[in-house]
Amino acid sequence: MTETGTTLMQKPKKEKLGQILIKNRIITEEQLEQALERQRETGESLGRVLIDLKMVSEGALTSILARQIGLKYVDLANYDVDIAASSLVDAEVARRYSLIPVGFEGDKLLVAMADPTNVFALDDIRIMTGMDIEPLVATREDIVSAINRYCRTETDLDISTDDMTKDVAETGEEAEADDAPIVKYVNLLISEAVNDRASDVHIEPMENDVRIRYRIDGVLHEIRRNPKAIHSGVVARIKVMADMNIAEKRLPQDGRASVDILGKPVDLRVASLPTIHGEKIVMRILDKSASLMSLEELGFSEDLLEKYARSFHKPYGTIMVTGPTGSGKTTTLYATLNVLNSIKLNIITVEDPVEYRLPLINQVQVHYKAGLTFASALRSILRCDPDIVMIGEIRDPESAQIAIESALTGHLVLSTLHTNDAPSALTRLLEMGIEPFLIASAVDCVSSQRLARRLCERCKEAYEPDLEYLEKIGFPWDERTDQVLFRPRGCPACNNTGFKGRVGIYEVLEVTENIEHLVARNAPHVEIAEMARSEGMRTLRDEGFMKVKEGLTSIDEVLRVIM
Repeated sequence: MTETGTTLMQKPKKEKLGQILIKNRIITEEQLEQALERQRETGESLGRVLIDLKMVSEGALTSILARQIGLKYVDLANYDVDIAASSLVDAEVARRYSLIPVGFEGDKLLVAMADPTNVFALDDIRIMTGMDIEPLVATREDIVSAINRYCRTETDLDISTDDMTKDVAETGEEAEADDAPIVKYVNLLISEAVNDRASDVHIEPMENDVRIRYRIDGVLHEIRRNPKAIHSGVVARIKVMADMNIAEKRLPQDGRASVDILGKPVDLRVASLPTIHGEKIVMRILDKSASLMSLEELGFSEDLLEKYARSFHKPYGTIMVTGPTGSGKTTTLYATLNVLNSIKLNIITVEDPVEYRLPLINQVQVHYKAGLTFASALRSILRCDPDIVMIGEIRDPESAQIAIESALTGHLVLSTLHTNDAPSALTRLLEMGIEPFLIASAVDCVSSQRLARRLCERCKEAYEPDLEYLEKIGFPWDERTDQVLFRPRGCPACNNTGFKGRVGIYEVLEVTENIEHLVARNAPHVEIAEMARSEGMRTLRDEGFMKVKEGLTSIDEVLRVIM
């Protein structure tokens, strides 16, 4: 009986990975041949080759391998991790062994591991916790995400609010900034925000407490509330980090800081604002990876990208990117500069502030107190033989005039403008006093944009839409086609919001000969918009609804960002 059982248990181990995947209909024999050929070329493991060729997901492969060795696979993104279990192991140990305790089963501790055959890890966790270990298998990526969310290092643990309150009460204003519990708390706020993909951290004093909010995917979420007594210490610590004046509490201040989170440098832009209950602090987390994103990754449709690219590959002219604050205009300009960036070109930018440092590009920071404004910087830039000029924002008629004249004298000018849609940018320049014939000649393309939250791929659900509602909002729907619409549901992977990440919605207006004529005769915005639509321009609303049909976002989300 034992021999038979042993034989049955060992049989799957003798089967090759490719055979198992074919048997489970995860890949075909043709795909296996292609993967084996690539493996012979690269020398990598078959599993890694299959993942790189996108023939199988890491989760599916890990699940199969777990079955091979007789262990259970767990999808941590959709698993309710027991906080009491995860707190038994320090984050440093968890990262070293790529594991995390996720729950209890009787007297055993359930531990998700990337490598369940690591006996040293199992022994260490057994000694550390004093419990028997039941190993589970999970992907390395899911384990890292879970560690970041549920585990803290020893320096992060036990940051008692009582300790912070006591230390702030006992120490003076000068010493607060170096107080250990306060330092730990501020570091914890920043690391939590980075792990949660937040773009901003808001520290807001209320009448009786301090409210902490993170902006995640463009929407603010309240994270916690703390006693009012710790507010002054937290503010002082952040001001020290950002090289701001601790003693000045009556005036707004700006600063920058750089911190190290899990070995990764993170840049912060800090702003303070005096309110009736104390100083509000906002920390903008500058994600350097955003400056390296391609235009396709930002969400440009293929045909819109073709239109946009035609304009920025010209040696001269003006390209305007418009939209409200926080719509990703600067990120789009950086992605455009990444395409154009070359050792053969002199590219100069003038920004307020310089958010990301780009190689090979000369970036100028506006400094109003010293008299370095957009207009004065632009005048100097044009004497430095530029090929391409990027203006962070056209804010005044003088900057607009210089930008337009620069485009007419053989420079490619990229800039942002605050308008609601693409056609409005042309009339906005008219309102700034720029001559209509100059606008018609200099502006080549206007791109307006919004950022919509992207549906979480793990939990989005299909549903039957209300046809009357679709007709009311003008959503193009054809019952004869097998269209499927999705809506958010919420799961641990997306912090139960139903959304994870964002996708750009774009409206690209090419300034054609017909639109030039309308601008030259000072035509109203409505007339320019109608002409653009008749020539094939899709509005933000139309483009947003296309993203809904593609399953990238929801109808309500598109209406939220565009209405």
